[in-house]
Amino acid sequence: MEETKTPARRIPLQLSISFKKNYARNDSSGTLSNISITGAFLKTDTSRLQENEKIAIYFEVSGRKRKIHANIVWKNSFGAGISFDPTNNRDVQIIDDLMYFVESSRENRRSLLDTIFKKAA
Repeated sequence: MEETKTPARRIPLQLSISFKKNYARNDSSGTLSNISITGAFLKTDTSRLQENEKIAIYFEVSGRKRKIHANIVWKNSFGAGISFDPTNNRDVQIIDDLMYFVESSRENRRSLLDTIFKKAA
């Protein structure tokens, strides 16, 4: 019996990041436009990226710099789908922290807008 995989829930975001191919010296830049616990969509120039290529992603959350290893799963003219390649539980926690940070920021903005609209009404 074949098992149907349900994709992990994606959270929209706009997070500027830098990344580097595992064998490269120079960083490239891009933007994560959605994220899940298993992967993300990376908006970037994909002309030099290949499917199955390994990269290291660098980003900052709450003043803390983070590094996550990932693989290019697919690419198109807009960017690349990446899957995270956590090497330990701390890597998984970093991704989870980023998702929590994005969602809580969104909730705080929503709460602020609700307060403004109630005062204006």
